[in-house]
Amino acid sequence: MTQKPTLIITGSSSGIGKAATLRLLEAGYHIIGISRRAGQFTHADFQAIDMDLAKPDELPKKLEQITAQHSQIDGIIFCAGSGRFGSLEEFSYQQIRSVIDLNLSSQIYLTRAFLPILKKQNSGDLIYIGSEAALSGGKRGAVYSAAKFGLRGFTQALRQECASNNIRVTLINPGMVRTEFFNTLDFSPGADTSNAIEPQDIAEMILSVLKMRPGTVIDEINLSPQKNVIRFGNK
Repeated sequence: MTQKPTLIITGSSSGIGKAATLRLLEAGYHIIGISRRAGQFTHADFQAIDMDLAKPDELPKKLEQITAQHSQIDGIIFCAGSGRFGSLEEFSYQQIRSVIDLNLSSQIYLTRAFLPILKKQNSGDLIYIGSEAALSGGKRGAVYSAAKFGLRGFTQALRQECASNNIRVTLINPGMVRTEFFNTLDFSPGADTSNAIEPQDIAEMILSVLKMRPGTVIDEINLSPQKNVIRFGNK
């Protein structure tokens, strides 16, 4: 019996991560889901790991335990993230660190932990969910854009580092996606279906990247709603 390919997905309990998890389970993958709410759903091919990626000081030891248990994986999908927006002086120093830690540092830590495994097996996919904020900085988005610009630079350098080991590195930069991301923010996409990307759209794109012929890499994908409409205040 052929063993199912195994993927790690961060942020698997909600939003893009959950949509990707469900779609890839349907497509025949075995999924290891990392999130702060690991018990959101069950499936025969789903293994949940409870971990808070916003606490980087705790990650090295926990990641060492995970890599010891999973010595062979076929790829990692980095979906975990959150947003905080405002003028820079409105951020506390801890809030600045929190945004950078979850949206950038944790991605680098997780990659660092599993990269030796992928290089040793001479194959694998690393797919990162970036943002349109990685392409152009916007008002009230200095810290979030800094994290996403950093992630973009990281993937560009990593792609060159990993090419000789047949590891494909892809960055997906979506515009506004209709998820829980906006629950704690004072703005959200407009109500029309053309005003936001659906998380299932991203999940399908992830699957397309994974199905690409070996040797061909989709470096970067930018996705946008057909009509950018933002609602402010009460939703």
